Amino acid sequence: MRKLPSLTAVRAFEAAGRNENFTAAAAELGMTQAAVSYQVKALEQRLGAPLFVREHGRARLSALGARLLPSLSQALDSIEAAFASQQEDDESQLTITTTYTFANTWLAWRLGGFQMKYPDLAVRLSTRNRLVDLRSGDADLAIRGGRGEWEGLEKHQLFESEFTPMASPECLAAEEQRLGRKLEPGDVPDLQLINPDDEWWQQWFADNKVVNDGTGPRRRGVRIDIQANEGNAAMGGQGFALLTPFLWKGDIAAGRLCVPFADRVSRSGWAYWLVYPPERRMVPKIKRFREWLLAEIPASAWQQAQLSGPAASG
Repeated sequence: MRKLPSLTAVRAFEAAGRNENFTAAAAELGMTQAAVSYQVKALEQRLGAPLFVREHGRARLSALGARLLPSLSQALDSIEAAFASQQEDDESQLTITTTYTFANTWLAWRLGGFQMKYPDLAVRLSTRNRLVDLRSGDADLAIRGGRGEWEGLEKHQLFESEFTPMASPECLAAEEQRLGRKLEPGDVPDLQLINPDDEWWQQWFADNKVVNDGTGPRRRGVRIDIQANEGNAAMGGQGFALLTPFLWKGDIAAGRLCVPFADRVSRSGWAYWLVYPPERRMVPKIKRFREWLLAEIPASAWQQAQLSGPAASG
């Protein structure tokens, strides 16, 4: 166990010795002159010897004080440099944690624009579906899906999590060829569904007045854990997946996904949120990313609105 004197007392002595003046030391440390004098006296009592020879208007170092001052100044310089280096490293890198789905379908496609705007700031993207303690230092901020029920964090709602069936153009065309007509909502329970046991399928059926006998889909579809993989399976022709249009607008625009019922979208009650500790709100890198993201989300939503019409035609 280290037997160290009070760091406050050491700082008071070092400042007073370097300035040879208690008043100047007090101004530097943001303390009163009396407080500096008290801390120095406490250190002298611990050592059992004086550190200064008091003279009018000047605090001249004693022989003991003169021996101690260079080593203590160097030690405090090292401490200051260590924290300055850490702060510099912290301010030069932004660590974002988010879900696999949001990272792969939306954020990773646009993050380069943020880095081009702020080339001095490195960005690290960490994808995981479990919550991260944002005060532990593992990440600076998070983009999470949920109902916003995270106490002690500042939250900005980005967009609501809506969903509707999507499929590859080839899959949709094959089903319409089989039916001999355009696909209708009532046909969906008979299709090859991705994650057919997902409760959101039942909500989509109910919201769109699709009669379902309650026994579930007629075909056994593939089961996948996250939406990012569901979307890729749909693009691979594995069936129809319930996807959030906002997240897949690039694939819709490129013709990799079709939205057969663009006007029939259900809401999950969830949303995507930007969250971070409120005490870090004005940290420059967090402020930069917040302002960029909150401007980028509405622009992306507007583009999605422009896509919904032609994409729906399949």
